[in-house]
Amino acid sequence: MQTRLSAELLATPLGKTANQVIRSCVHCGFCNATCPTYQLLGDELDGPRGRIYQIKQVLEGGPATRSLQQHLDRCLTCRACETTCPSGVEYHKLLDIGRELVEQQVPRPPVKRLQRRLIQFVFSETARIKPLLSLARLVRPLLPHTLKKYIPPLRRLPSFQPGKHRRRMLLLDGCVQPAAAPHINNFAIRLFDRLGIKLDTVSGSGCCGALHFHLGDTQRARQSARRNIDAWWPAIEQGAEAVVSTATGCTPMLKDYATLLASDPVYAQRARRLADMTRDLGEVLRDENLDNLKPAKGRRIAFHSPCSLQHAQQLDGVVEDILTRAGYILTPVRDKHLCCGSAGTYSILQPALSKQLARNKLDALQEKHPEIIATANIGCLLQLQSGTDIEVVHWVELLSDPASV
Repeated sequence: MQTRLSAELLATPLGKTANQVIRSCVHCGFCNATCPTYQLLGDELDGPRGRIYQIKQVLEGGPATRSLQQHLDRCLTCRACETTCPSGVEYHKLLDIGRELVEQQVPRPPVKRLQRRLIQFVFSETARIKPLLSLARLVRPLLPHTLKKYIPPLRRLPSFQPGKHRRRMLLLDGCVQPAAAPHINNFAIRLFDRLGIKLDTVSGSGCCGALHFHLGDTQRARQSARRNIDAWWPAIEQGAEAVVSTATGCTPMLKDYATLLASDPVYAQRARRLADMTRDLGEVLRDENLDNLKPAKGRRIAFHSPCSLQHAQQLDGVVEDILTRAGYILTPVRDKHLCCGSAGTYSILQPALSKQLARNKLDALQEKHPEIIATANIGCLLQLQSGTDIEVVHWVELLSDPASV
């Protein structure tokens, strides 16, 4: 696709990246075939190709409009289009640039600005989420069944003291997950202990920054990245093998710290090293000997592969293979490439589209009557659990303590 970006813009890193992404697009339209919002709305402007054209116009000097802002807001950033694209267009990079530019040029109404600020303030810190969840859990028994499913119950686990191991990895604690489902990281620590690896959470680390970044607040995203690097750096220098995340929505952000902080003279080198040593949970377990962990239960599992796992990280099939090797029977899932509609804060900001995507995904997951639905991201887990009576778990539970599910 031809571009007419100004010389001044092309001289900047942002302009160079945008120009490269746009020029790699041959506007074939294959991306629309796998775009969830295009499938639901049937509007070219709500598909990747249409969004690329709209961002291109702004970069070439055209006005950013409220309509464009809406079309960009509707994008889930699921990156299914990137998996489909025969030309290797890195659409998400252009989308991030477009969102930031439009955010600067098109002020949102005061109510919308307040909503987004509240989301960032509340959901980026575990300490702020926990009191709200505690209150919700207190009234949960009084609520109708349909509303109860939106409030995750607190699972109490017996105390556990990991053994001493020569191998050590660091575990991202995160923001929402420690409040909504702290048992997930607990299961991961137990599992790694059985593999002879000490998996540590480090005080001072927290939100990966994805929440801020995808709401167009790159400044706060960089602050989160710097905070995590500072918290983890002593352990990295002492020989920690990897930084591990059990939330696939966070892993791509950690792996992108090198790009996020590329122009930071203090943190750029450390960000590159951290990004290089970041591993998704599935990546680590794929390379470990799991023979002694096989539950051999033969239970029927429907696995929902989050977009952040199969598209952003290109790790499609990794978790499915691990679960199959562990003795579980995976039921086929129709249209498994499609998003469940969670997509971070998307379920809050675009509720109508999110609910329709969730219904479609649950129909596909339940089609072959599985006993359990498993996934790999806290957002997907909460989204799916709110719409079904089938138990939804994080897949690490199936390996760490199969008797508990």
